Amino acid sequence: MNELTDRQKIILSLVVHEHTRTAQPVASKTLINGYNLKISSATVRNEMNTLTEQGFLRQPHTSAGRVPTEEGYRFFVGNMVQHTALPSATRNTIAHQFYQSRKGLEYWLPLAASVLANQSQAVSIVTAPHSEKVTFKHLELIATRASQVLMVLVLVGGEIQQQILSLDAIHSQEQLSQIAAQINHICENASLEQIKNLPLTPDPLVNQVIAAVSDQLSIASKLVTGELYLDGLTNVLSEPEFSDYSPINSPLRFLEERPMLDDLIARTVLTEEIGGVQVLIGGENTWRELQNCSVILTRYGVPDQLSGALGILGPMRMPYSQTISTLRYVAELMSGLVSDNLVN
Repeated sequence: MNELTDRQKIILSLVVHEHTRTAQPVASKTLINGYNLKISSATVRNEMNTLTEQGFLRQPHTSAGRVPTEEGYRFFVGNMVQHTALPSATRNTIAHQFYQSRKGLEYWLPLAASVLANQSQAVSIVTAPHSEKVTFKHLELIATRASQVLMVLVLVGGEIQQQILSLDAIHSQEQLSQIAAQINHICENASLEQIKNLPLTPDPLVNQVIAAVSDQLSIASKLVTGELYLDGLTNVLSEPEFSDYSPINSPLRFLEERPMLDDLIARTVLTEEIGGVQVLIGGENTWRELQNCSVILTRYGVPDQLSGALGILGPMRMPYSQTISTLRYVAELMSGLVSDNLVN
């Protein structure tokens, strides 16, 4: 595609802003009247025709104005979006929500999803921080009924794995707590490989629980991302872009199909450095369920130790600058909280 002139960039930017605001095709008259352009309507129409011929705009109907194409949005995001900091009032509001929250990833992760959904008025995507090298941190055994016991395994970084164990006999909570304390001592800060190579103990029950711990660590090591948190689905259901989808191709189905979402995250933002942002527009000819949508993703956590993803999914006509700034700020907060959690 040809390089755009400064005037064409301005007109493309105004069409994007106006379409983002109204969800309607944008006419040349709208730009002249709404933005006090010092050029004639004929000049604006000619420039819009040129932008249409070059693939940056399209005309839904013969008598309608123009709307940005995928290429138009890509050019806008890549060349004209201003990456500015959030207003201090917004930053303070978000920070206050986090620091008023109860401590722990189990509270911070759903809060991050809620904050991002509210700020963007779109769908938020948050994955718990995850490490390929899983490490044992703490174990609890909780008596439930008869000989069944709930095993709660906490990994370094805060990930939690749970499993119901069926034991050969009924054990009191006191006995289970003693066994858990023994295993916590044996497995302190141990990797999966180290736990697999532990010698058997004289106690068959301890051996059974350690084997279960090893199995859960093995499962965790194969995960691409941690637990998923979504919020704001109702924000987009009323958007016109989402009403055109059949259920089988719906972006909401994409969110429900965890393997597809994991594939998206693994092939995009997980290859970025912590804090890096990627903007995917129209599914990038790869994910057909995301046609007419944009997904903005960033990575948070501690380099080479533990990381997760934050994202926003919404119509292509989203306010990119504000959304990117919000994602970056929440990622900064989450990275600090993850770092503190590792230390503690």
